[in-house]
Amino acid sequence: MSQQTLIIYTDGSARGNPGRGGYGAILKWGSAEKELSQGYRLTTNNRMELMAVIAALEAIKKQHMPVTIYSDSQYVVKAVKEGWLKKWIATDFKGGKKNKDLWKHFYQLSQKHSIQFVWVKGHADNPYNNRCDELATAAADGKNLIADEMYENGIND
Repeated sequence: MSQQTLIIYTDGSARGNPGRGGYGAILKWGSAEKELSQGYRLTTNNRMELMAVIAALEAIKKQHMPVTIYSDSQYVVKAVKEGWLKKWIATDFKGGKKNKDLWKHFYQLSQKHSIQFVWVKGHADNPYNNRCDELATAAADGKNLIADEMYENGIND
């Protein structure tokens, strides 16, 4: 009997790049759904795309889960599927690769699960991706913005 796959949809948003930002994520387990979002006062779009994935993975209670993550971020999906991340880690992000802090955190989390990424076209006909976009933009436009401390302190690369 195969284990059920956890489905995750993610999106990130930035109002200006850099600027105010936010992420949205939806975790689907059978008929159950959980929405996550958070806004940041100063960040980038790529950081928010990656933070959405990280926040979703952090919300998983069990280890060794089969997970499929749907993202409209070519940056995130290609970094994993095309092996860029493995090269960046092997070379300690040589050459000024951005978002080292988040990529290292994602990599640690990813070791706990069996993760597959699927790229989806943004702002298209996928209702879950569209909902993640709504969550991300509402978070970026919201009042409860927190600091993306590593970015604001210049420690992200």
